[in-house]
Amino acid sequence: MKAVILAAGKGSRLFPVTKAIAKPLLPLANRMTMEYAFDQLKACGITEICVVVGENEQEMRSALGDGSAFGVELSFAVQDKPLGLAHAVGCAEEFCGGESFALYLGDAIYSGPLAPHVAAFEASDAASLLLVKEVDDPRRFGVANLDGEKIVKLVEKPQNPESNWALAGFYVFGPEIWSGVHRVKPSARGELEITDAIQILIEDGLTVLPGKFTDDWYDSGTLDSFLTVSKAVTGGKNVIAPDAQIDAEIGSNVVVGAGAKVSCSLLQNTVCLPGANITVNGAITGCLLGGEVTSDEGLEDQILWGDLT
Repeated sequence: MKAVILAAGKGSRLFPVTKAIAKPLLPLANRMTMEYAFDQLKACGITEICVVVGENEQEMRSALGDGSAFGVELSFAVQDKPLGLAHAVGCAEEFCGGESFALYLGDAIYSGPLAPHVAAFEASDAASLLLVKEVDDPRRFGVANLDGEKIVKLVEKPQNPESNWALAGFYVFGPEIWSGVHRVKPSARGELEITDAIQILIEDGLTVLPGKFTDDWYDSGTLDSFLTVSKAVTGGKNVIAPDAQIDAEIGSNVVVGAGAKVSCSLLQNTVCLPGANITVNGAITGCLLGGEVTSDEGLEDQILWGDLT
């Protein structure tokens, strides 16, 4: 089986940070976000991967190369316009070559394994298996209606959800999906929705299974969620990337972009990207620090790496 990772988005919800570094390359616990996707796919036995990129193509190619540094074999496909997830998937059709494949949304992070869901799909005769998770407010997601152990209806970001099963950013498809991708029409949002493409398969009478996910699932695409997942993957601490120069305090819930120069009074629960220049006059608490770091009140309760003073 092959895999496709969607990583063409501009990361507008993380502006201005993503003007300096592509969202899939942002550091989580001193590893680029994309590496967590590679880890999950390798655990599924999948090493042949196509990364769908957009305006970030050159930056992504430069950072990822042929994938050998990460134990995978990478190809790239370019989505020239942001026309929706179904359109992005379609950019990788030639790569998939009529085989079954896993689809991974590039900003998703999971605390548990995905391999059992891939195995469940392979043991079935289904056209697709969709990772789903129960959430308190499903209005922000694609939502799946279940009838027993089948998905019978999909709706993208409904205002009045009929279910609390949210699509959780990971899909396994047989080649039947291309029929849906080719026939899907733009939604009310003007996008070619992957949920609509899968709904076409359901209406054609094909089986779509739910892969019920009970571990933690994070979308790292917003500032708040990026800070949350940073804390999760570092055991409750946040990340300050290598090369950040700190001689100050910064308020909590902050991501400091490359090249930024900040002077403030508290550094707490903060992500600082490479090249940031921060002046701190007091304590640094609850952070993961890298690069050259100094503090007037010491470095307690930290996870540290790099050259520290």
